[in-house]
Amino acid sequence: MRLAAVLASMAKTKDPSFRKLIQRLVARKPKNLDQQFFQAHTEVFKKTDCLTCGNCCRTTSPMWNDTDIQRVSHLFKMKTSAFLDAYLVQDSDGDWVYPKAPCPFLDLDDNKCGIYDHRPKACREYPHTDRKNIMGILGLTSKNALICPAVTQILEKIEQIYP
Repeated sequence: MRLAAVLASMAKTKDPSFRKLIQRLVARKPKNLDQQFFQAHTEVFKKTDCLTCGNCCRTTSPMWNDTDIQRVSHLFKMKTSAFLDAYLVQDSDGDWVYPKAPCPFLDLDDNKCGIYDHRPKACREYPHTDRKNIMGILGLTSKNALICPAVTQILEKIEQIYP
């Protein structure tokens, strides 16, 4: 079994307790939650090599904004319309996403991104655990724990603070 599958499976086993953690956090509304998440994020990512997993790129699609589309279209020397036709579709919310996983720019052998320096904002910010107003995206964070083993570790650190 691939490492990514093992890590994702481990994350899924924690999901029920994370739902309870999220409920506790919503009820308590801790004032320093952003700082606690940022600290946990920093600690976890000091020890995390995303190239050993790549599960986010293998299983999900980022939302592409207009700036992302323009930047990567220019990189490929393509008209925006040609880039959209070749790589993206609009989902039911009207967001530009990949029609299927994995990411077409992911090298499946080494998990490296073929457009890393030009990747979409959503990829650059993933898994969003170091941002302000984390309370507003706790549901997304819980979902990301099913994909990203680093988010699982971050939530485990937060769970130690709010048992």
